[in-house]
Amino acid sequence: MRPRSSCFLAPVRPLVVVTLLAVAATAGCGYHVAGRASELPSDWHTLAVPIFVNHTAGYRIEQRVTNAVMHEFIARTKYHILPSEDGADAVLHGEITDIEAVPLLFDATSGHVTTMLVTLKFKVSLVDETSKKVVYRDDNFVFRNEYQVSGEVDRFFQEEDPALGRMSRDFASDLVSRVLEGF
Repeated sequence: MRPRSSCFLAPVRPLVVVTLLAVAATAGCGYHVAGRASELPSDWHTLAVPIFVNHTAGYRIEQRVTNAVMHEFIARTKYHILPSEDGADAVLHGEITDIEAVPLLFDATSGHVTTMLVTLKFKVSLVDETSKKVVYRDDNFVFRNEYQVSGEVDRFFQEEDPALGRMSRDFASDLVSRVLEGF
């Protein structure tokens, strides 16, 4: 039996390669960068984010959260963000329904808390002002994250404001991603 010559396959190889390249170039992988794809109507130009309603005892947390959400929309979208509903194409309504901080980790020698698990619960809805249609709604939006705590009592109160800022920014990033991606 005679071995096959590689010359027989030589003309087929360029055709296969060209075909595979053409298929690869026209086929999309289906992936996108998180927070960059938007399911929101393309005719919107302005989005209002009025101050969230605070149903908790957390002092001024609604201001921190609202500001963080506004900044996140500004950073990740083309919309003009307004603090009030007047003249907006859509309005994002938010309510903080619960806040809970639970000790998670302790220092073995001192027994002081080193890490807290903070849980925030929200009601959030995005409404198209023209049609009054709810575009996004989550009545049980739960946000959880771990935050480090200083064991020194005098530093604890110095850390509260930066911790609220971090928590607000983390929540805002999560919320805006969900709204933009339609989850």
